[in-house]
Amino acid sequence: MGFEYAPAPESRSIVDIKPSYGLFIGGEFVEGSGASFKTINPATEETLAEVAQADEADVDRAVRAARQAFRGWSRMPGSERAKYLFRIARIIQERGRELAVLETIDNGKPIKESRDVDVPTAAAHFFYYAGWADKLEHAGLGANPQPLGVAGQVIPWNFPLMMLAWKIAPALACGNTVVLKPAETTPLSALLFAEICQQADLPPGVVNIVTGAGATGQALVAHPDVDKVAFTGSTAVGKQIARTVAGTNKKVTLELGGKAANIVFDDAAIDQAVEGIVGGIFFNQGHVCCAGSRLLVQESIAEELLGRLKRRMGTLRLGDPLDKNTDIGAINSAEQLARITELAGAGDDEGAERWSPACELPTSGFWFPPTVFTGVTQAHRIAREEVFGPVLSVLTFRTPAEAVEKANNTPFGLSAGVWTEKGSRILHMADKLRAGVVWANTFNKFDPASPFGGYKESGYGREGGRQGLASYLQGEDL
Repeated sequence: MGFEYAPAPESRSIVDIKPSYGLFIGGEFVEGSGASFKTINPATEETLAEVAQADEADVDRAVRAARQAFRGWSRMPGSERAKYLFRIARIIQERGRELAVLETIDNGKPIKESRDVDVPTAAAHFFYYAGWADKLEHAGLGANPQPLGVAGQVIPWNFPLMMLAWKIAPALACGNTVVLKPAETTPLSALLFAEICQQADLPPGVVNIVTGAGATGQALVAHPDVDKVAFTGSTAVGKQIARTVAGTNKKVTLELGGKAANIVFDDAAIDQAVEGIVGGIFFNQGHVCCAGSRLLVQESIAEELLGRLKRRMGTLRLGDPLDKNTDIGAINSAEQLARITELAGAGDDEGAERWSPACELPTSGFWFPPTVFTGVTQAHRIAREEVFGPVLSVLTFRTPAEAVEKANNTPFGLSAGVWTEKGSRILHMADKLRAGVVWANTFNKFDPASPFGGYKESGYGREGGRQGLASYLQGEDL
């Protein structure tokens, strides 16, 4: 008999959500020229705030503010820039509970993930790149590397604060200034970060935030005075961005979709692997570009592993994202729920067998139960297309060579996981897998000192680590 968990809701009172938000340009909140849009709580569908929708004129204002600030910021000694990054990192820590609650309300992810993963990782990236700001000549990127100028950055809705940190921290450390566009469905943590920039006394114009939908991002990417474009999001939009910047001198990094293989060999510690599988696909409701959405399990242990996996899935708690006991929160939007539902339906139509634990879905908001499909082949859409939801496709293999062939049989190449007790097998698989990140006996682990990025349709360029500095610098050797 399982334990019954009493509700343990986090209080919303720590967050003060304003009725409406403008744009953050030149160190101040200003009115937008265009219309506004609503951001909602995906767990309840309640309207949280009205947010300004930046048009081309607003984007131009922001880029001009960033260009004006670039002269002073780029010439500032690295040790001085580092002080601002350290200050931002400390304020993120100090306001961590506020940021976590806001992220959960606006995004739908469980509070324990916002609190324990998103906020600490965001702060860690600012601390890490603060340390690099006065050491750029030692990064192996030329004797006297220089900043590029104005960086136009477009981030997704699955990790709004974390993706902001991944992009802004290295850009600022290298002496660039930034215009950032958060996702339309999750703008609030970026707008709170704007307040943090004010609190840290960051010089006006060094960071600018323009909110809006796809047209706003398009205007930013296409702006002639943007020197660097950084994008995290779907492969389709990434291809569109690549076409937009073709023929220009803009430096570009794209971190796009994934269809990661999580490979379990017959000598793996099965209970440990099950935890890694659950974390790999159900963390953040599967809204993870590097999610382990394809489970490749060695045939001889498939039945035993699936039995244990289903038992573990039966203990996952779905519900109020602000409850500290919740494992599975809300799907971020009605549009994303429709996409997940459609692809899961394709799995049914193509003959795969669907299983979900007994799970009562809330009556309001956007929800999808943790789901596993067995009887999946390489031809199934759920094995080929990125679902970006809590849906796991299970395939089997007999030999390491077959596992490699199946894992690499995808247009994506962002991440992979290998579960085995043999170190030599881990190294062999890591050498053969065409993925930017290969986790060994773990999954979804991130460190600011470690580079992250993909191959093929998962994009190009790296974020994090020393390598993450390269795309924000220029010089003789770059």
